[in-house]
Amino acid sequence: MSSTTELVVLLNDDGTPIGTADKATVHTLETPLHLAFSCHVFDESGRTLVTRRALTKSAWPGVWTNSFCGHPAPGERGPDALRRRAEHELGIRLDDIEVLLPDFRYRAVDASGVVENEICPVYRATTSDAVDPRADEVAEYAWLTPEELRTAVAAAPFAFSPWLVLQLQEWTD
Repeated sequence: MSSTTELVVLLNDDGTPIGTADKATVHTLETPLHLAFSCHVFDESGRTLVTRRALTKSAWPGVWTNSFCGHPAPGERGPDALRRRAEHELGIRLDDIEVLLPDFRYRAVDASGVVENEICPVYRATTSDAVDPRADEVAEYAWLTPEELRTAVAAAPFAFSPWLVLQLQEWTD
């Protein structure tokens, strides 16, 4: 593998790591269970950042979702993975990282048939930075109050990622 290969951690059904795979090849019609993370970023006024996935994404392109998601590298701690991904995708630094849903797990299939199959701890963090998203990751973004987000998801769940819809069902403030 080249030094630029991004690896994901493969898991057995109880969440035990069983190996790694190239991220570029793992998300298919038969995606194996793997480790991921999801993060909800809040600003100083208590609004949460929602992002619309870039139209060039292979899974769920153009869908609104939480602030950002990603995959920890083998041996990488969750908070370190979040900081890395927040800087890469949104150009922001994170403060006050906390776990909201440590055991969140889901499987979903997008319109093209691509499967997400993840054990995906959900985090909350704050930032005071201005968002500077990468165009290949984020088509657009908005800051919403938690109430505005819940109202939007309830009104049009099909416009949002399935993992965000499920997270909001499990997460209570």
